[in-house]
Amino acid sequence: MAALDASGLACIERYLQFVRVEKRLAARTVALYTLDLDRLRLLASKSDVALDQVKNHHIRRWVAQMHSGGRSGRGIALILSGWRGFYTWMGREGLVPSNPVQDVRSPKAPKPLPKALAVDDAVQFADFESDDNAWLEARDAAMVELLYGSGLRVGELVGLDVAASKFSKGWVDMQAAEAHVLGKGSKRRSVPVGTVAMQALQRWLDLRGTASSASALFTGRNGTRLTAQSVWQRLKRRSQLAGVSVPVHPHMLRHSFASHVLQSSGDLRGVQELLGHANITTTQVYTRLDFQHLAKAYDAAHPRAKLKPGLDGTG
Repeated sequence: MAALDASGLACIERYLQFVRVEKRLAARTVALYTLDLDRLRLLASKSDVALDQVKNHHIRRWVAQMHSGGRSGRGIALILSGWRGFYTWMGREGLVPSNPVQDVRSPKAPKPLPKALAVDDAVQFADFESDDNAWLEARDAAMVELLYGSGLRVGELVGLDVAASKFSKGWVDMQAAEAHVLGKGSKRRSVPVGTVAMQALQRWLDLRGTASSASALFTGRNGTRLTAQSVWQRLKRRSQLAGVSVPVHPHMLRHSFASHVLQSSGDLRGVQELLGHANITTTQVYTRLDFQHLAKAYDAAHPRAKLKPGLDGTG
């Protein structure tokens, strides 16, 4: 193994020259590599280890330090990528026997909780009546009731037909008060449609008219099937008119449906069936939402939630 300069500067400069000239990387990329390698040299120096002596456990410790220092998983992944490329080059140059970064992965970023409306906001949004003409208002109200009342995905909603046929992706059985949809993975499921949603659907069907030959349940004014993008736009506009604090989108109503059903029933398996999740772990994210809701209520209302200074054993 060739000896390295104690500071590693000479080796780093050679590598940066390599990526600049031979790999022809952009100046911005080279500048980022420079910062990453300066960080590597500093960490190695603090650990009293030369760059050619860095081992896997050093890299893992430095990753843990960066993570505990607040650097994001994505940021660490980019740094590791730069280090990995550097040690790959060093290996080709015969400067190290193996790549100490090879099997090191960045910490996983926490999966964000799905956005759900508070119950009061959801009810306010569902009860809202716009000043649009009766045709548009009836259609949009029926869409909101199906998204929030039955937990449909927007693709399932726009795929609904007025009546069942061998070509239908989905339809609503007005007699049984059930929506039959084609979900992810081409899996069919049936979900109940509540009384309010059934009433909204009937108002829409009464106004929808038969002039259009389209089989779609929800159409635009030109008679063609409504698109998912159009539903997003209509809901965003409706939420602004309704005075809801956040822009509402279709998946937010699905999340709200799941969270509110779980809060009321505690039946995780039932919510899984209603949402059409193949795996229960996908549905379990709503238990985190439910706990978050309960924790906020506890903090706001319970006399033991906030201890007075000096009563927590630290004063």
